[in-house]
Amino acid sequence: MRLIISAAACLFCLIQIGCKSGSEANLKEGTWRATLTRDNQELPLLLDISKNPDGKTYSVFALNGKEKLRMDTAYFANDSLVIPMQLFDAKIVAKADAESLKGTYYRLANGVVAGSLPFEAKAGENYRFFKEGVAKTGKNVTGKWMTYFMDDKGDSTQAVGNLTQTGTDVSGSFLTTTGDYRFLTGSVNGDSLFLSTFDGSNAKLFKAAIQDNNVLKGALWSGVKAYKTWEAKLDPNAALPDAAKLTFLKPGFETVDFTFPDSDGKMWSLKDPKFQGKAVIIQIMGSWCPNCMDETNFMAPWYKSNKDRGVEMIGLSFERSDDPKVSNPKLKRMISRFDIQYPILLAGTNTDEATAKALPMLNKVMSYPTTIFIDRKGKVREIHTGFSGPGTGKYYDEFVTDFNSLMDKLIAEK
Repeated sequence: MRLIISAAACLFCLIQIGCKSGSEANLKEGTWRATLTRDNQELPLLLDISKNPDGKTYSVFALNGKEKLRMDTAYFANDSLVIPMQLFDAKIVAKADAESLKGTYYRLANGVVAGSLPFEAKAGENYRFFKEGVAKTGKNVTGKWMTYFMDDKGDSTQAVGNLTQTGTDVSGSFLTTTGDYRFLTGSVNGDSLFLSTFDGSNAKLFKAAIQDNNVLKGALWSGVKAYKTWEAKLDPNAALPDAAKLTFLKPGFETVDFTFPDSDGKMWSLKDPKFQGKAVIIQIMGSWCPNCMDETNFMAPWYKSNKDRGVEMIGLSFERSDDPKVSNPKLKRMISRFDIQYPILLAGTNTDEATAKALPMLNKVMSYPTTIFIDRKGKVREIHTGFSGPGTGKYYDEFVTDFNSLMDKLIAEK
């Protein structure tokens, strides 16, 4: 009997230990290689995971080339690690042990699951597509590529690829008239190109065959269901339409006018004394928009450094819901995350109908973000469609130079 009791006690202890290790797994800290699976394709991503000082929660970053993008604080629920990405209506829930994660990436819409992908991760692996030394090639994709992405309806989107290859490693991005594909990293192996990126909102996998006539032909898997084919031609003169001519004031208009509430319910207008006699930047944006996040990462510190020069900024956020109870918490999270010191207003939903109603003086809001520059007399001087983020390299540097030149001019005017 004593032997039976002793064995039962041991079994009970093992069960308790097993339960504890599942619900409070001591995750290995450092780089994790993860994959999302869709259509028999594996989209690779890298995560950096570290335990927080409280000993219970974790900090998680998505690693995209030079970018280290912070997710919301991760925590354990039962036997699973939950990695929230609240700005992007997404989360990862994965069963965990010390060195592995297996679960699901979820896209949400108003708190309800709108799509999902299988997710797996393993600690200690820091390669994206190929382990060191595996990829071999005699090809090089460095340069500018005139690119066209085609959907299943036959509609095409023009883009410019800007890629840099070192050995078999590749980095860069594709620029479009409405923004860029952010930080892409990957490899060339043989005659094939592989690129991916992950920012919470967008998970993208690019594959292409490198042909002998300086042409790339491939496919793009994006998010939980989007799919496009694409073709690119090496072209040092590849260029997009002028971003300052795509969005414009309708005939008869010289100014922009609006009145919208901020996340605390306070109403704001360009007629407010705060904006009178100053150069003003209007940022058309959305908390759900990765390119807007990149622009805000530039705009917020720029404003803090320049707000005493006679310039003001204001953000018009077009959200997926116009219900303040749904969207205002998202705006508050964005304001806190980027330490935004200028007002961000809830202007409506990100639909053509809502933006046309909110800003009837514009031909169309065709991109998030769009930036409107106003002089000290209240007149619109330039409207810039889209944003070339830091993942675009020299295009981002050119944007910063042009932005500062224009603002110096507007601020100097009397």
